[in-house]
Amino acid sequence: MKAGMIVTDLDGTLLRDDKTVSDFTIDVIKKYQSEGGIFVAATARPVRAASEYMKMLNLDSGIFHNGAVIQEKGRTTGGYGVKNAGELVLAILKKYPFSNIAVEAEDVLYANFDADRLWPGAEYISCETFAQLRGKTADKIIVEVTSLGEMEKYKALLPDELYIQLSENKIGMIMNRLATKYHAISFLAERYQIRMDDVIAFGDDYNDLEMIERCGKGIAVSNALEIVKSAAREVCESNQKDGVARWIKGNLL
Repeated sequence: MKAGMIVTDLDGTLLRDDKTVSDFTIDVIKKYQSEGGIFVAATARPVRAASEYMKMLNLDSGIFHNGAVIQEKGRTTGGYGVKNAGELVLAILKKYPFSNIAVEAEDVLYANFDADRLWPGAEYISCETFAQLRGKTADKIIVEVTSLGEMEKYKALLPDELYIQLSENKIGMIMNRLATKYHAISFLAERYQIRMDDVIAFGDDYNDLEMIERCGKGIAVSNALEIVKSAAREVCESNQKDGVARWIKGNLL
């Protein structure tokens, strides 16, 4: 199968555990692009936290915040946000006043707790009432959780157009239902005039599951969650062993 577009998650998939990218991976991506392929990163990270990799790898497009923001060559061309984010946060805090909440809006992180504990080195604005967000659209709202079960309690507070998804077993991400990696991939595939059957997706976590299941070929790295590996058409080597790049070289180049 010759892919028209490759989409890969970053953390735990393309990136090694120390957040580096090998020279081998960089060379494979360049080779794939030189043969006409489109290479896209799809990540839960905000734009500012992925820009280093976008530039280093010279990627064609990026899907950020799981699809809330879509960029092509550094220019935002699509996305799906959470409207009236401040009002929703107040509703959550009214019901569960001790919730640790963070909000991503306009590429700025707001939090009512020490966000550095979850994201070491993160720059953020400390706030208790999130008054700055009233009337604003956010990319996503994040609640700290310890399990799928704990995350469930927030679902009842969400309007129909929003969903919540567990990530890294420590945060629940509240987002627009249209803000998924798969939906963003569909948006980009249409713009690049590439059939979805010609899209290969690599991932490792819950937020990669839909694109793994629905893209032309979904491939899980060997360190992926079992549910992701079970849904994948194939399993490649781990992120530590440059699994994505090795699969591309062995099957497409």
